[in-house]
Amino acid sequence: GESGSGKTMTGRAVLRLIRAPGRIEADAMTFDGQDLMAASEPDLRALRGRRIAMVMQDPKFSLNPVMKVGAQLMEGLRQRDNAPRAEARAKAIAALEAVQIRDPERVMDSYPHELSGGMGQRVMIAMMLVAEPDFLIADEPTSALDVTVQNEVLRILDDLVKDRGMGLIFISHNLTVVSSFCDRVLIMYGGKIMEECEARNLHLATHPYTRALLAAAP
Repeated sequence: GESGSGKTMTGRAVLRLIRAPGRIEADAMTFDGQDLMAASEPDLRALRGRRIAMVMQDPKFSLNPVMKVGAQLMEGLRQRDNAPRAEARAKAIAALEAVQIRDPERVMDSYPHELSGGMGQRVMIAMMLVAEPDFLIADEPTSALDVTVQNEVLRILDDLVKDRGMGLIFISHNLTVVSSFCDRVLIMYGGKIMEECEARNLHLATHPYTRALLAAAP
């Protein structure tokens, strides 16, 4: 869907990150047998990051500007998993290498404003992957990347899905990427689902809004 169609809000709602006066309504929302609508805040904190992670859309606003990248990558491992500092640092560097950052040691000691937009986006993805979650909500994870790096990031996500059985919600307005990368597509407009179809049959979609989106692609 286009900007403002409710894609990001839906992703945040799964993690119960919508605060009042916003409301989350669902007939059922379960993860691995756990009712997310009835889960307490401590239960949700135990799930967020470790089992369900979300790559936020814009690194300019998602990364803490006064903390070095390394500290932000290691924080969850140190606080949540009680990992020793050396182990957390090794995992953080490995995650940066996995998203094709060539000099991870330098990036670890950098502040977010010292990174390009594309590199910041890769740091965001590494931050979510470092805990090896079971389920990942990726909000426009490749929007700031050039085509070569975009394909590499998609390959990394695809490998995680295939090798680890990781669940993935991939939020995007790039219909070309969606049709080639995803299994099932939900088209959204105005906070509502307009159409659902298999990704390989996206070109056969019938809803007028979906047809308009497809026609708008260069």
